[in-house]
Amino acid sequence: MRALSVVFAVLLLVSSIAAGIAPAGASTDVRSASSPAVAGSDSGWTGSIGPGTAPASTHGENFTLRVLSTPPGVEPRVASHRRGVNLGTSLELAVGDSDAALRTETAVRRIESAETNAERQRRILSAINEVEQNEVSLDSRQTTAINAHASGELTDRELLDELVRIAALAREYDARLDTLSELAEETDGFNTPDRVSALQVRLQVYDGPVRRIALETVRGDRTGTEIHVQSSSNALVLAAIDGDQYVREAFRRDRWDRGGDDLGSEAAINATIESYPETTDLREPNALGAGAVQRITVDHDFGSLRTFVSGGTERVFLEHQRMSLSAFPDTESVSTSEDGFNVTVNRTYPGGPVTVSVLDPATGDPLEGITVTKSSGGSPSETIGNTDEDGVVRTLSPAGPYRITVVDEPRVAVIDDIDPIETPRVTDDVAGDSESDGDE
Repeated sequence: MRALSVVFAVLLLVSSIAAGIAPAGASTDVRSASSPAVAGSDSGWTGSIGPGTAPASTHGENFTLRVLSTPPGVEPRVASHRRGVNLGTSLELAVGDSDAALRTETAVRRIESAETNAERQRRILSAINEVEQNEVSLDSRQTTAINAHASGELTDRELLDELVRIAALAREYDARLDTLSELAEETDGFNTPDRVSALQVRLQVYDGPVRRIALETVRGDRTGTEIHVQSSSNALVLAAIDGDQYVREAFRRDRWDRGGDDLGSEAAINATIESYPETTDLREPNALGAGAVQRITVDHDFGSLRTFVSGGTERVFLEHQRMSLSAFPDTESVSTSEDGFNVTVNRTYPGGPVTVSVLDPATGDPLEGITVTKSSGGSPSETIGNTDEDGVVRTLSPAGPYRITVVDEPRVAVIDDIDPIETPRVTDDVAGDSESDGDE
């Protein structure tokens, strides 16, 4: 009966996607809301920003929010990809999710059919071993995809599709571990091995806030989204604008020692404090992890920071950030006044959020509904959008000089040759660092 319910849910998911709608109660996270809160189980974290977000000026002119990026000294491949609905990818993801869910159900049936307690324990351990092997495969797939994109062998869309597939599998494996932990608790004289908690934290390496945006967009749960994609050998940066927040995830495989010794929470917190001194000065970091990977979270005045720190290297190798756009501190403005527009562009680093403000030069009032376009690298101008009631529209910064054009025919205002500012790197990631491979 249990297997039948899984098959029915699978068919419902596939048929719903084929019809271009989401099934009732569907979520991008495959975990049940009733799953136990084991270490690493809250992979759906989105961070939080309180209503009283402090403006950048309250922390001084030199305040910055540092970020992890591709290595210094190496020229990355950088692009801005417009993500949209894709039925083929959605169906493929549904089939992949279904296959993983059925494998979980098969493992459960096998464990529950064991004739002796000893055999039940052996089968639980075998299922955990299989997830460990699957995690190794995810690492290989992710590394291969990143390096293929960096070398030009994968397009932006192909890379994002693969990353979304990997994330979906990681969430299903994590849910499987929750189920195995429940079965272990029901088994006389048997406790879940400590490595399960460590494995669940490692599985979070393959998920992230931008990947979830990409998944929601592909499935039609949100409108087309601009995603910044930046890669070099063993390194990846993804960024997007999500409502009133800037969302970023960065991964550095060269900083992750998969065979490293177990890492204590204090050492991981110290590594995060040293890498992000300004951010961690705002709020005390919290640790959650096990084994050789520790996960550190800082909910602060401007948004949220989550880092993953590796044993062996004792360095941050993965970063998830959410930052309030209204209080984003790392900007430098350029302005023009022409043809009935006052235009200000708050420029930032490659992949960072750019805010364009359009005002009436006579009254200083914001101008709503004005079309704004962006072009870079000799490419044709693309429409960013229309200004809102505050006279504002936002986009992501290209890696090189770009142009912003404000149009309300026949009036036109242009700011050309806008240069992005320098990326505010984590403190231990600078040019000449012997442990780094190289960035923009």
